[in-house]
Amino acid sequence: MNDAIVQLAYLVAATLFVFAIKGLGHPRTALRGNRLGSLGMLIAVAVTLVDARIVRYEILAAGLAVGGALGLWLALRTSMTALPQLVALFNGVGGGASVLVAGAALSLPAPSLLAAASGSVSGFVGALTFSGSLVATGKLSGALRFRPRSSMVSRFILLALAVGIVWAVLRICQGAMVLTDFGWLALVSLLFGLALVLPVGGGDMPVVVSFLNACSGLAAAATGFVLLNQALIISGSLVGASGFILTGIMCRAMNRSLRDVFFGRMSGDVGTGAGESEDQALVKTTSPDEVAMMIESARRIIVVPGYGMAVAQAQHTIADLARELQALGIRVDFAIHPVAGRLPGHMNVLLAEADVPYEQLFDLEAINAEFGEADIALVVGANDVVNPSARTDSSSSLYGMPILNADRARSTVVLKRSLAPGFAGVTNPLFTAPNTVMLFGDAKDSLVAIAQALVEASD
Repeated sequence: MNDAIVQLAYLVAATLFVFAIKGLGHPRTALRGNRLGSLGMLIAVAVTLVDARIVRYEILAAGLAVGGALGLWLALRTSMTALPQLVALFNGVGGGASVLVAGAALSLPAPSLLAAASGSVSGFVGALTFSGSLVATGKLSGALRFRPRSSMVSRFILLALAVGIVWAVLRICQGAMVLTDFGWLALVSLLFGLALVLPVGGGDMPVVVSFLNACSGLAAAATGFVLLNQALIISGSLVGASGFILTGIMCRAMNRSLRDVFFGRMSGDVGTGAGESEDQALVKTTSPDEVAMMIESARRIIVVPGYGMAVAQAQHTIADLARELQALGIRVDFAIHPVAGRLPGHMNVLLAEADVPYEQLFDLEAINAEFGEADIALVVGANDVVNPSARTDSSSSLYGMPILNADRARSTVVLKRSLAPGFAGVTNPLFTAPNTVMLFGDAKDSLVAIAQALVEASD
């Protein structure tokens, strides 16, 4: 294929990638952005296959069939609550692919210094992303709860591994036994990824997933330099840059630096159960009928969705209830915390799936000052993002993290299965606040019961 046509096709694909990321910045244009990105990737892959003068397409077809079947199986069996760990797994697969491609390119005779240096970056970042993403997947799913006891030991291990990585990179760039040294680099980098992510607590996993997503893009861009493929360089750079920007946004949302996430004060893991017994006597419980009575006299309600809503698959139920309340003249808004759920935008995706209008979704900065004017803050499965300890308790791992001011509403109704702490493992004083009542049980069942009580009261 003519080189000018190839470069033009790559330019078209890169332009589509840019417009895709722009579209993904808003829910209204996200679907269009996703389609533009898919079209750009189709063009890039098709042109690359034609330009690369593939001798045998049978292996490519077999890989496409196996990968496509596996992807379809994962898509069909993965629930919305498991989406974060699936994204983490995909990040790892992308990093692993970069390692394999860079290794194959470096296996050719006499690679250039640019190829050796770029391949080293791809091998290091890709292998780190692969192993780190597997750990993140395990922690998000609750299958992996291990954390090193000593942060100093973890840092020493990271330092020793870093020395091994630098040594391998220098060897690769010198051109001696490149493939062997690349294998050593990949192995040490895999261990580095494990040592980096294992100490991180569950509460920080959303930041880690975003960071590893950026790393997968960086590895792809480095592989593009190895292959001298402009489309791969541009697409990887876009993924890397957007991922690092998102990581920064999430760190600010949690008032934690990336250094704090990986090396500083640690937030807890899932399901510690701390603080449940001592708070039980102070909690005021309620019933669906009592909540319905509270709602009848309200004029404004702010709903705070959390991971518990995702677990209960209650997004459609809360959307239906919101429409019923609006029909009664009650204003209903949704307050979305940047790190609610297990993934950036997790709550937005769920509520969009339930056809909640975008105009009713407000981020933390836009809604926080209005909680004082709300008659009811209805907390549906949220925990850490409404924990007042973040404001008042300097010893808490959440201290300094911006939270939604649900405790400042006239009344706060919390729908939750139990008093167990959230992902950060921190007891929540909101549950025992004077203006808070707890409705225990599955969030979806509780919302259905509240809606039924409202219907009965109106008859």
